[in-house]
Amino acid sequence: MDSVKELILPGSKSSDFDKGSLFFVGNATVILRYAGLTILTDPNFLHQGQHVHLGYGIRSARRTNPAIELEDLPPLDLIILSHMHEDHFDRVVEEKLDRDLPIVTTPHATEKLQKKGFRALHAIATWETQPVTKGDTHLKITAMPGIHGLGILQALLPPVMGSLLEFQDSTGKQRFRIYIAFLD
Repeated sequence: MDSVKELILPGSKSSDFDKGSLFFVGNATVILRYAGLTILTDPNFLHQGQHVHLGYGIRSARRTNPAIELEDLPPLDLIILSHMHEDHFDRVVEEKLDRDLPIVTTPHATEKLQKKGFRALHAIATWETQPVTKGDTHLKITAMPGIHGLGILQALLPPVMGSLLEFQDSTGKQRFRIYIAFLD
């Protein structure tokens, strides 16, 4: 596999490794705040009753409203996207999201997002690691295997990844590890 270039984010040198938070927005969308980083997963901000298009004529209706609106999000450092489907990266996000916000995702999703005008894309294949640094926080995002469907469905659906996030301080000491599983 090719070497993945480190993503260096602007920010303060000092990070608090003693506390953090997870905020469930809905579906697979979560805001993770830890050690000076604010990360958004699989952004979906459609409202109850709105439909997502999954391809091949398949649609799904959103059952609940998001817990927060896209416009009310805190300042984000990056997005981790498990795969490119409208229930994980919807048309509201596609229209309103800053095109220069870093997105770590699959090579397939990177290709699709480039065509939509997103510029700060970081593709990682299964078992590859994307290093991220902000101040004295070092984060390793490793793409873990995922299966989007069984049998013939696997060939029809886009590739997916789970994500292992490993936070380290400036000395390299492991401070926190979290696995974001892909379950669909």
